[in-house]
Amino acid sequence: MHQGECLCGKVKFQITQKITDIIMCHCSECRRVQGSAFATNGNVENQNFTFLSGKDNLTEFKESDSKSRFFCQSCGSPIMAKIKNSPNHTRIRLGTITTDINEAIERHIFTDSKANWDNICDDIVQHKEW
Repeated sequence: MHQGECLCGKVKFQITQKITDIIMCHCSECRRVQGSAFATNGNVENQNFTFLSGKDNLTEFKESDSKSRFFCQSCGSPIMAKIKNSPNHTRIRLGTITTDINEAIERHIFTDSKANWDNICDDIVQHKEW
């Protein structure tokens, strides 16, 4: 089981499964959303994801007809994304998890568009695009 929360603690959630499909995305969109060199995200099934508090404190940014991102409206922490072609899953921002994560990162994606000041210094599989 995992627990997580935003920076101000108003949004809290729990996950009752292993996090799957963990990736480090280096695309320009993820860099802007995270304010960092990459975003680390993983999938959980909706039925195994529960808000403990603050669900009404989320703001939705509808990035496109197929993707929405959700942020804490008080502190701005990115919490999750919902993707239309994967309606039974929630894409969690792993930086919000407050418990230990034992699941492994599976890959880096969009490495061709990574920040020029970033160096990938691990042996995890890299993909130039998706």
